Amino acid sequence: MPESNRVFLVVVDDSDEMRAALMFACRRARQTGGRVALLRVIEPTEYQHFASIGNLMRAEARQNAETLLERLATEVNEMSGQLPVLYVREGNPREQLIALIDEDPQISILVLAADTGSNGPGPLISALTGKFIGKLRVPLTIVPGNLTEAQITAIT
Repeated sequence: MPESNRVFLVVVDDSDEMRAALMFACRRARQTGGRVALLRVIEPTEYQHFASIGNLMRAEARQNAETLLERLATEVNEMSGQLPVLYVREGNPREQLIALIDEDPQISILVLAADTGSNGPGPLISALTGKFIGKLRVPLTIVPGNLTEAQITAIT
């Protein structure tokens, strides 16, 4: 497959459904000659009684994020055939996601997976399909979080 400029961005969080978005993005990247980008957003700590403890907590959160992304990078490489672009940001996930998409012109598609439980699709999808939809400059692909590997393979 000839290489394309298409970059599929996946937000890495701790949800079960994130795996469906990751697999979908990897399969689409492989099929189109694109690549995957992974974003992990570290939400700021509220612990501010002692600055040194807050700094230590922030450094530990960043290290955990980097370790997680490195592990996922190996999986992405196996599934898509290319190493992903990795981003770690600190702040509000929605704000950081929109800022990254605005800053990186190579990102061409955002892939998120929806929670299929009774609480709705998740806060990020709810925000991005609601009042923040106009802030996205790229298409948003929403993958049902309960799709199996076989189902994702069949549709990609």
